[in-house]
Amino acid sequence: MIRYNLRCEKGHAFESWFQSSAAYESQEKRKLVSCPSCGSVKVERAIMAPQIVSKKGREAAPARGAADAAGAESTPLLMAQERELRAKLKELRDHIIKNADNVGERFPNEARKMHYGDIEHRPIYGEASPEEARALIDEGVEVSPLPVLPDDRN
Repeated sequence: MIRYNLRCEKGHAFESWFQSSAAYESQEKRKLVSCPSCGSVKVERAIMAPQIVSKKGREAAPARGAADAAGAESTPLLMAQERELRAKLKELRDHIIKNADNVGERFPNEARKMHYGDIEHRPIYGEASPEEARALIDEGVEVSPLPVLPDDRN
C-alpha cells in the first residue's frame, strides 16, 4: 500500500491510500480519484517528504494508525470515506469467513471441481497464488480475492 498526499484544482489537500503507484495512475486516468471537499476529479499528487524510520526509531515511536479506545484510527488525516470503506470490507470478509468453508491451499482444485460439476457447489474460500487465480479465471471459474486490510497484516 502507498499513501499519497493529493491536491485538487481548487487547492484542497487530502490524502488517500492505493495498492501501488500504478493503481493510483490507473484510477486517476479513469477519473476515479476525487476531492472529498468539492468532488473535483482534477487531482494531482502533492509534494511529499519520504518517511524513513530507522530500526531504533521504529521501536520508540508509537504505531502510526493504531486504533484508539473508540476504535477510530489515530491518523488525523484518515478520511471518513476510507474508514467507512474499510469497515464495509471487514464486514464482507467476516460474512464470507462465517458462511463459507475454508479449504486453504486446496482452493484452486476445489473451485475447479465445482466449476466442472465434479462436486456439489458450496461457498468456499482459501488460498491461491496469483498464477493459480489467473489460471482459474482463464478457465472461466468465477473467483474473487478477499480484500486484505492493513489490520490483517499486523
